[in-house]
Amino acid sequence: MRVGLYDKLVRAGATRRDILKGAASMAAIAAASGAGLGALTRPASAASELRSKILQIPGVGKGQPTDADFQKVGELCLEATKANVKEGEFAGVELTFMGLNNQNLHNVLFRGFLKPWETYTGAKISWIDLAQADYNARLQQSIATGTVDFDIIEMGAPFEGDVCGKGLTSEMPDWVKKQIDFDDLVNYLKPPVGTWDGKQYRVTIDGDAHNFNYRTDVFADADLAKQWKDGGATSEWGVPKTWQEVQAVTKFLKGKKFKGQDVYGYLDAPKPWGGFGFYFLGSRATAYAKHPDDKAWLFDADTMKPRVNNPAWVRAIQDVIDALPSEPADQINADPNTTAFQQFLAGTGSMIPWWGDVGSNVKTNDSSVIGDVTGFSILPGSDDVYNSKTGKWEKLASGPNYAPNCAYLGWGVYVMARVDSDEKKKKAAWSAAAHLGGKDLSIWTAMYPSGFQPYRNSHFDIPEWVAAGYDEAFITSYLKSEGDSYNHPNAAIEPRIPGIFQYYSAAEDILANTFAGKMKAQEGADAIAAAWEKLTDQIGRDKQIKLYKASLGM
Repeated sequence: MRVGLYDKLVRAGATRRDILKGAASMAAIAAASGAGLGALTRPASAASELRSKILQIPGVGKGQPTDADFQKVGELCLEATKANVKEGEFAGVELTFMGLNNQNLHNVLFRGFLKPWETYTGAKISWIDLAQADYNARLQQSIATGTVDFDIIEMGAPFEGDVCGKGLTSEMPDWVKKQIDFDDLVNYLKPPVGTWDGKQYRVTIDGDAHNFNYRTDVFADADLAKQWKDGGATSEWGVPKTWQEVQAVTKFLKGKKFKGQDVYGYLDAPKPWGGFGFYFLGSRATAYAKHPDDKAWLFDADTMKPRVNNPAWVRAIQDVIDALPSEPADQINADPNTTAFQQFLAGTGSMIPWWGDVGSNVKTNDSSVIGDVTGFSILPGSDDVYNSKTGKWEKLASGPNYAPNCAYLGWGVYVMARVDSDEKKKKAAWSAAAHLGGKDLSIWTAMYPSGFQPYRNSHFDIPEWVAAGYDEAFITSYLKSEGDSYNHPNAAIEPRIPGIFQYYSAAEDILANTFAGKMKAQEGADAIAAAWEKLTDQIGRDKQIKLYKASLGM
């Protein structure tokens, strides 16, 4: 076997033993590889015919999906439900579902997907819709006051310490695992993610990592290349590979024109966003702060002492401060929704970190004007990396340090323990969750605007995306950026510890003042560290150390 293919299979999750089993196991390995190999070995089936059918609703490049499309896809994907539930079985059951309405996605799609489910099962669902910036506060209020007023919640793994750790969730039945094909998840989203104390609680509906989205036309432009050289640059004009290059390009593009329009480089998202905005500073920081020899990067694992005020994080904060004058006017008031959906998709800016939503939206969102000129990679690296153990910056013999930010570990659907006393209601809630987390439904959400990105091994079948209408070069670049982020040996993994969004929200408030010039980078970082220390003491330092180590696999 060629070394390249061997390495590819190992990165995708195949073991050496799998590979040595030989040709008899190649179909299974190919399916696990998530690199399109499954299409070469998978025979035609009813499932593949169904997937082909739903992926033409409405068809890539044929306009943004509507509620009628959501309902049609939901109805076509009901067969898995019908195998476990009789028609009308949940008549009289009323469920409450709490989730996001961010960018008119998430709950908006769930309504459509679940309307056919409601018609078939007889259950009725009422909805609690939250803006992303309001999500953490609403959830924490429910926990703190003991007033959980929902039966099902759309939630991310970082909240599992707050919710599952307090016994508020229902344990997943075995029939659900089978219905959703649980083993199809990419490796980094398998247990312990979705579990607490060894029990499975989550139906995964998303995989999260920040990748790097860039304008291929800007970085292939001959006029900009000439200006770059004439300005004294020693490197070739092209897509930045490190944050040092991102900074240089962003400053260079200030005041430049491209196709008659103002052109900008990197787009920062400085405005607080309910804790979620902290991930965007994190994506600037990971290559500086996540050393390959150290699993920790947010806190010291043995003490929970924050690292957010060490030289690596201070450099990232300073990068934002230094770049903002070269970014669009009023960028200080841009949150991540602005940078992705109002700016980048609309043609403003050349580089943006975001979850995988950008990759599908540039092709299928009606507001996108950059569908044919977008490329993807893992997040930029850094020429050097800070070693927290030695207190020194290091240049690695292997070259720049890369550390993709696996931010948030994806959204999932969780059933609350308050339904456990009513078997009919419990089964109904888990059936609704299983429908939303179904394998066939999931490929549709990965390809169309939904709020979700690829998260199953079966999502990495390139011919399936091409058949749906995606350009092969485009989708190969996109899926590679996703897979390489998930499987990177130095990925910065989200800690599933209680209060993590309290840490992030406290940081956002202080960062807003820092980016506005009210504090220096080091002062802001020190204030964040002090706030984090206080939170750790309130929650319980020894408990946090134990859970933080567990989340890092230590």
